[in-house]
Amino acid sequence: MASPELPSLSRRGFCLCCVGGAFAATTGWLTPRQAFAEARGLVSVIKDSAAISPIATYKLRNNISVLEGSGGNIAVLTGPDGKLLVDAGIGVSRPQLSKALAALGGEPITHLINTHWHFDHADGNEWLHAAGAKILAHENTRKHLSVVQRVEDWDYNFLALPASAVPAQVFARDHHLKLNGASIATKYYGPAHTDGDISVMFAEANILHAGDTYWNGIYPFIDYSTGGSIDGMIAASDANLAMANNDTIVIPGHGKPVSNKAELQEFRDMLVAIRDNVGNLKKQGRTRDEAVAAKPTAAFDARFGQFLVDPGFFTRIVYQGV
Repeated sequence: MASPELPSLSRRGFCLCCVGGAFAATTGWLTPRQAFAEARGLVSVIKDSAAISPIATYKLRNNISVLEGSGGNIAVLTGPDGKLLVDAGIGVSRPQLSKALAALGGEPITHLINTHWHFDHADGNEWLHAAGAKILAHENTRKHLSVVQRVEDWDYNFLALPASAVPAQVFARDHHLKLNGASIATKYYGPAHTDGDISVMFAEANILHAGDTYWNGIYPFIDYSTGGSIDGMIAASDANLAMANNDTIVIPGHGKPVSNKAELQEFRDMLVAIRDNVGNLKKQGRTRDEAVAAKPTAAFDARFGQFLVDPGFFTRIVYQGV
């Protein structure tokens, strides 16, 4: 399916949001708009920023923390069986991530789960495997990481990862493991943000890492090039809500890294309302640009449209999928 034509700022804006709030907050570095003026490769800009961005650590409960600042939010479980990471961030963040991981304890890195294939969640696979991590993911994630994969909206061809960095253990539906006394359940959604998205639930701690099926307080990207779907994003939100209660800590792929069921519900309701608004415009015969001009996201822009996936870009993404 062809990617939507996007305004220059919106197209590039999404790419830069992959490094999260730490990118925008980094001092002594280019702002997104300054970076555009440098006319450098977008993924290179993201990686350059990740190379110097600080890592913020949020300690949750039951020896689980979340690290913010290298691509997607990274969950870490520590204990005598070694450290388990959910997502790998961007490889050039290794010095900062290594320091943050060491501060959580001296255990070796033994396990890594990729929530999906995008580089801001899996680029660190190679060094984490070299450090001792066994890598687990959905079978579609391994497929995308094993070949050249183009993302039109990023104007970038991602090379296949080295064999050692490709997940060696994969599953088709769901998978369970026990580590450091924690019962860990991974759940496959079907097509959502991509066609390989999974969540990771830490049962005893009641902590859910939703990967990029949930973007906290910002409009999400949906990667149609590798099987994403607006309806799938909504279905994944419903599945996440079904797993959560009022005490659940929810870790989003992007946005404020410590969230909850109420914020997840707001995200899901926003997706449904905008899908329906855009779908109705499309049924009326409105073109994509006419749908954007009708401002079908207006009721949500103050809450979700203040980051780099702007309302027009998100309308175009939804239009493509309804």
